[in-house]
Amino acid sequence: MFKYFKNDLPASIVVFFVALPLCLGIALASGAPLFSGVIAGIIGGIVVGGLSGSKVGVSGPAAGLAAIVLTAIGALGGYENFLVAVVLGGIIQILFGVLKAGVIGYYFPSSVIKGMLTGIGIIIILKQIPHFFGYDAEPEGADSFIEMSGENTFSAILNIIDNITTGSMIVGFIGLAIILLWDKVLSKKGKFFQVIQGPLVAVVIGIVYFYVTSGMETFGILPKHLVSVPIPEDTSSFLNQFSFPNFSTITNTDVWVTAFTIALVASLETLLCVEATDKLDPHKNVTPTNRELLAQGTGNILSGLVGGLPITQVIVRSSANIQSGGRTKLSAILHGILLLISVILIPKLLNMIPLSVLAAILLVVGYKLAKPTLFKKMYDLGWKQWIPFTVTVFGIVFIDLLYGIGLGLVVGIVVILLKSYQNSHFLHIEDKSNGKHKIKMTLAEEVTFFNKGAILKELDSLPENTYLELDLIKTRYLDNDIIEILEDFLFKAKERNIDIKLVSKRGVVENPSSFIEFFKTRPKSNLSLS
Repeated sequence: MFKYFKNDLPASIVVFFVALPLCLGIALASGAPLFSGVIAGIIGGIVVGGLSGSKVGVSGPAAGLAAIVLTAIGALGGYENFLVAVVLGGIIQILFGVLKAGVIGYYFPSSVIKGMLTGIGIIIILKQIPHFFGYDAEPEGADSFIEMSGENTFSAILNIIDNITTGSMIVGFIGLAIILLWDKVLSKKGKFFQVIQGPLVAVVIGIVYFYVTSGMETFGILPKHLVSVPIPEDTSSFLNQFSFPNFSTITNTDVWVTAFTIALVASLETLLCVEATDKLDPHKNVTPTNRELLAQGTGNILSGLVGGLPITQVIVRSSANIQSGGRTKLSAILHGILLLISVILIPKLLNMIPLSVLAAILLVVGYKLAKPTLFKKMYDLGWKQWIPFTVTVFGIVFIDLLYGIGLGLVVGIVVILLKSYQNSHFLHIEDKSNGKHKIKMTLAEEVTFFNKGAILKELDSLPENTYLELDLIKTRYLDNDIIEILEDFLFKAKERNIDIKLVSKRGVVENPSSFIEFFKTRPKSNLSLS
């Protein structure tokens, strides 16, 4: 794990700067104590990062759960009652891992995963533009189209003109210029510029700018445009920031419903992120998904026990880690340690970081996730890839992450069913002489009930006086529904003077008396015709 320390340390610093405002912003959007987001980030980094089999994935509080958390806190009668659901949700996630439910992540189409990455990249850019110009009405980390302020993603951008903060805008552009210069030029000049990352320099410049311009009316930056970490006065007040679950509510049915909802949504979001992160990873490491569910479940149990928000693996932090050169899980662990140390030792320094500088970092992360060239690449792959991809992107941008993925998945399934319908068989008209049509119908390798409509339509359209050769040589699986269709067709074939020649690995039969009887004699496993 320490083999790539020189890569993981600078990457962990970048992830730390990305994670800090997101932890605070998601807690604010969830209606939870601000410190609860930091707790989740620390546990997501140190505990989940240590237990996970992912080399580059980073875990923490997720925007996708914010609406669930906000609703549940009110419905369950307080944050302490909600923490019971977080603990139970973690236990359920561990059960998912034990039951090998992690395999679900492999069944999401690649087009949907790529759409998710692109959609998240676009939503990062759109959501960070207001922060970049000093318009901080919406908390960091929000991903819903309709915002807490009553605005939507696009109206918030339009309202920037009347809400520009000059100081934030200036330092935002300075930070963005530094990051781009570092990324495109300086990082190729020597090892120093690879170890010291551009985002770190941008943050330091941001702090210096805030300090120098403090008190200036035009160029200064007000506290509401800075990071806002809770500052404890002493050890006692620091410990008082932790909340503990009220286990007397464990018999409440609503607590269990919330727990299952958290476990299901957090697991799904994690598995999707794992799939997406593995695609982004230039070294193509493969994350063991069941182990990931066990790690996430353990993290959620601990987070719930000490007052933290629910945890998932999250693509924004994971992609920032990959883009910054992170190689092993040490990067995720170190980012958690940095969160812990900083909120204890230097909260006042953290509260001097302008949000616009952090927005500059996220704008670059978002652009790298949603490069325009990807749209052309997906379009060139054909409509079967383009449509699910596009639907996923638009769903994420105009609704939110989970709805977007759900819509993309539904469209992907429809595409699969449509292609299955079209590819169930192949027809070849061999001869039309002597008043008798000779038609060969070759069935696909696997023919299921999805193909009923296509085959039934083709059989019904056969003209009278047809000689039909039904080729099952390559068919390895024939669903019972299809056998019943063929059986019913025998009656129509006699009425319409259609002769049938059945060709299979088990022999050739002219005008079989019964398809059902013919297939009854096949081997016991009704998955094979060979």
